[in-house]
Amino acid sequence: TPAPLSRALRAAPQSPALGNARGDPGRSRARDPATAGNDAGAPRAPATGGEGEPHSRHQDARLGSTDKELKSGATAADSVRTASGTPRQPGPRAEVMDAAGGSRNSLPRPCHVLVLLNPRGGKGKALQLFWSHVQPLLAQADVSFTLMLTERRNHARELVRAEDLRRWDALVVMSGDGLIHEVVNGLMERPDWETAIQKPLCSLPAGSGNAVAASLNHYAGYEQVTNEDLLTNCTQLLCRRLLAPMNLLSLQTACGQRLFSVLSLAWGFIADVDLESEKFRRLGEMRFALGTCLRLAALRTYRGSLAYLPAETLASRGAPSLARAPQGPADTHVVPLEQPVPPHWTVVPEQDFVLVLALLHSHLASELFTAPMGRCSAGAMHLFYVRAGVSRATLLRLFLAMEKGRHMEYHCPHLVYVPVVAFRLEPKDGKGVFAVDGELLISGAVQGQVLPNYFWMVSGCRESPPSLKPQPSPRRKSQQRPPPAERR
Repeated sequence: TPAPLSRALRAAPQSPALGNARGDPGRSRARDPATAGNDAGAPRAPATGGEGEPHSRHQDARLGSTDKELKSGATAADSVRTASGTPRQPGPRAEVMDAAGGSRNSLPRPCHVLVLLNPRGGKGKALQLFWSHVQPLLAQADVSFTLMLTERRNHARELVRAEDLRRWDALVVMSGDGLIHEVVNGLMERPDWETAIQKPLCSLPAGSGNAVAASLNHYAGYEQVTNEDLLTNCTQLLCRRLLAPMNLLSLQTACGQRLFSVLSLAWGFIADVDLESEKFRRLGEMRFALGTCLRLAALRTYRGSLAYLPAETLASRGAPSLARAPQGPADTHVVPLEQPVPPHWTVVPEQDFVLVLALLHSHLASELFTAPMGRCSAGAMHLFYVRAGVSRATLLRLFLAMEKGRHMEYHCPHLVYVPVVAFRLEPKDGKGVFAVDGELLISGAVQGQVLPNYFWMVSGCRESPPSLKPQPSPRRKSQQRPPPAERR
């Protein structure tokens, strides 16, 4: 049984209090958050890597040039400790773009964030990592925080559903991808979902699957790293305060459920590995390697039908305006599951699959560079599927090559990749389960579409992903095209 919140907080080496608020709300903001340094007198972080400086296996430098560009006369503010849930006057906050786009912006300086931390995530060391690797960097960068520990599944979902979001400049999620999934779905279940989903989010990796954090690390131009190095890099992104819009995947199930994905939907091999390796959670990311070996030894196939709307088809037709409904955003590219897909969709004949994966980002785990073809356009996602008939040796070779993003270079005839806007997947034999952002989803059929640039995350740059253009974009050489029999 999970420890209650108060007991978990007493385990913190610093203090049972839930925060470290620094800075005067009336102070002016730094004009360039990428070059703003530490306050004079603020303690230096024991962790390697400075604000905005990538941390890698080959770098062990202390704080870089950014901490030398201090504004003369800066003084450290008194440290004030705040308890979880204690009302606080919000400081100035960034203007955040709406879903359709707008002026680019960043978090204010100083800013106050709510940190939602799962103390049991990954190897169960998230709380210790927060105090040793995250808190010192936040103190330098004028980022004060209130810390809340989640105590059970969907606790974060409940918290953000009821929280007064005006008190925070951003929500920081320190765990794996499952906790970000909870937070986004909690925001979308609020009566004020339309404004709540605009609250900036930040991912600090401390779980088993840290794919969102690894993808943001990749977009920022940092080299692929794991564990504490990845945590340090993502904390540095928070210190820099830059925001970028992210796609969101809207999903509908056969039982009428509506939910949202920040990362992926998997069916077949990947979903089985993700869910069956839960019992090895204490191994951290190694659980996926072990799960892959076990599933390869007993390789399964899964019969189903797949259909999708290619991104190039939508681009040639022109993207429709995003309609909205009172209960949430409308899915403008899909029809009810009981109806056939629209005639301009591509239909894959019913067959046996090894896996199907719809992926919004570049990484499926911190060491699985699954989409090396580049960041998807706004409103598009990566769709991969592997047909039955692939050998165990070939499948293993593909997963090993995926660490460096070289699996597409094998031109495996069983592996198909296409960028899509929407998809529908219907299992036919009752085998296989769905995993959404690593979480179990039981359903007879699922369909989904991308909501372009729908929410905000702390990122390494201000750049938005490219929009779908009114003409087809050229395909990359490594891309596996669906055979003619699968095109409509």
